[in-house]
Amino acid sequence: MASKGKARIPRVVYERELLRLQAELVKLQEWVRHEGARLVVVFEGRDAAGKGSTIKRVTEHLNPRVVRIAALPKPADRERTQWYFQRYIEYLPAAGEIVLFDRSWYNRAGVERVMGFCTPEEHQRFLQQCPIFERLLIDDGILLRKYWFSVSRDEQERRFRSRIDDPMRRWKLSAMDLRSVTQWEEYSRAKDDMFVHTDTTESPWYVVESEEKRRGRLNMIAHLLSSVPYHDVVHEAVSLPSRPESNGYCRPDRLLQTYVPDHAATLKEVSP
Repeated sequence: MASKGKARIPRVVYERELLRLQAELVKLQEWVRHEGARLVVVFEGRDAAGKGSTIKRVTEHLNPRVVRIAALPKPADRERTQWYFQRYIEYLPAAGEIVLFDRSWYNRAGVERVMGFCTPEEHQRFLQQCPIFERLLIDDGILLRKYWFSVSRDEQERRFRSRIDDPMRRWKLSAMDLRSVTQWEEYSRAKDDMFVHTDTTESPWYVVESEEKRRGRLNMIAHLLSSVPYHDVVHEAVSLPSRPESNGYCRPDRLLQTYVPDHAATLKEVSP
């Protein structure tokens, strides 16, 4: 299905532009590491809106020692007694790091509110405290970017059905996903309320139209790159050192080691 009536981006065009953007993401990563910057990117939105697949493309060529994905499970009993934002603080980046939140503290504004996992008082307290919490992050120098992935009700249902029929992706369909099908309007109201309180001038929400996943990925990555004042980092030239002469080392007999079976040798030859 095309996004808002727009033609679907041809795969060759998409892959060419994605590769170009991914090369820029490597430059962004090197700038963050060189400058000691701290970047937080929040991915939120409807279930099956394309958050996970976009994160996958963002991180595909990046260094996992610099770029981390924070995808927190449901809180443990002890964490439920903490200040709500406390469990997220330890996942924030140190100097030279990027953290991508696959879902974030905004769980309280969405699934927790709709599913009744928090009280109305806890929800209201979150809406009051969240802008203050994010202001503290920004005031401390953290670069914060928040993206909301939007998808239509029909397209969400189509993607859910495709997961049911695909054994490689069926694990993505959770009980919460199934319940969200019947609570579309409740989630819509929760999102609208969340935007009223947390779409601020200093920490705005950026909406990604994700009806067509290819278009949504390209748009989100391009926007992220445009919003950070990164530049090329000049590295010292690298040269491979010369190999020293052998000092008599002899490798042990291969028969003394256990090798994995050559599964590839059992495959039938496939013509190119």
